Amino acid sequence: MSDPLRQRILVVDDEAPMRELLQSLLEENGYSVLQAANGPEMRQALVDNPCSLIILDLRLRGEDGIQLAKEVRSKSSIPIMMLTGKGDETDRILGLELAADDFLMKPFNNRELIARVRAMLRRTLELSAPIARRDDLHSHERVCFEHWVLDLTSRQLYRPDGQQELLTQGEYALLEVFVRAPQRAFSRDQLLEATRGFNSDVFDRTIDVLILRLRRKIEPNPRQPSYIKTERGVGYMFCASVTQC
Repeated sequence: MSDPLRQRILVVDDEAPMRELLQSLLEENGYSVLQAANGPEMRQALVDNPCSLIILDLRLRGEDGIQLAKEVRSKSSIPIMMLTGKGDETDRILGLELAADDFLMKPFNNRELIARVRAMLRRTLELSAPIARRDDLHSHERVCFEHWVLDLTSRQLYRPDGQQELLTQGEYALLEVFVRAPQRAFSRDQLLEATRGFNSDVFDRTIDVLILRLRRKIEPNPRQPSYIKTERGVGYMFCASVTQC
């Protein structure tokens, strides 16, 4: 595992005391921290500095944190943790649906925040580690479904046109569960357990919104899914034919 000092975290919050609190807490635990008070500062920070994680306030003054997260996600798979106030479950669901990887409610427990940060960064390192071995592509484990290719070694998904489809950590975890056991019905509880390490803030709708996100990315018609089907009274099943490739 790489030294946490090499890992830079971008904190985006319009309240200076909160930014200072997060910077102090993260630096005490060995991370490098950048601050941004708004969307323009966030964009510039990301241009000037490679970051390993973004901690983003959901309700920035005059700006929509979900839209900023969606903007980042359209260009990058960098993990995003969103901070939100109590009573914002609808926003949490929407945020997970569109872009975020995890949520944490204010006021938060300092130990819990650091634990979640470590878990997200550790998983990012695990996802990126095999990329260094791309010189031996023939050793990669790959599966195919309907002209899509999922590389289980580099943990990357390729569209039928050969271009990479960016997946968040939770989306990849869910898709891997499905392709390893096609034609099997999974309950929500089983899928929650399988993806728990990717989305630590698990609640009832987590799997539903991840399913929605995956369908939007891989289904020919997300409104009438042919790959990830709902099994009424049970959960979900991956119905595409999966082969080694």
